[in-house]
Amino acid sequence: MSNKLEQHYKDILQAVGEDIERDGLIDTPKRAAKAMQFLTRGYNQCLTEVVNDAIFESDNDEMVIVKDIELYSLCEHHMLPFIGKCHVAYLPTGKVIGLSKIARIVDMFARRLQIQENMTKQIAEAIMQVTDAAGVGVVIEAKHMCMMMRGVEKQNSSMITSVMLGAFRKKPATRAEFLQLVGK
Repeated sequence: MSNKLEQHYKDILQAVGEDIERDGLIDTPKRAAKAMQFLTRGYNQCLTEVVNDAIFESDNDEMVIVKDIELYSLCEHHMLPFIGKCHVAYLPTGKVIGLSKIARIVDMFARRLQIQENMTKQIAEAIMQVTDAAGVGVVIEAKHMCMMMRGVEKQNSSMITSVMLGAFRKKPATRAEFLQLVGK
């Protein structure tokens, strides 16, 4: 896989007019292939492995929030980065998930070619699935390089997406509490 990616990067560099034998580019195809494998490692992960049985019994039924989880993804339309933060909340019903596992779930979906709208939904549904929560809320705010570096070139724009499941969708007070606590 890496050799194939490396060859493709050589072809891309040549196609844009570069000399792949010049000093600064000799190892670039290898480095770029390795970077792409890292940036898309979410394809090699599954929810069961990421959570790794880190679900614990708890009698807490109050909202649990993890906010400001940084995320880095590549848009599926231009393969350019989008960078932002994710806020996740859930209402436990007898079990809670290990804190780091929420960030790992965010990373698993972010490390795939993605659009923000779908990623927000995937994260919410995954948290709901593994916790069996009464509700899940996810808000993502990100800056998209495909909009900043090319196209309309708008430097100060950001995109906010949210997905509310269960009580976060059905109960306006629950949704409002979550949004107020994450500052949205």
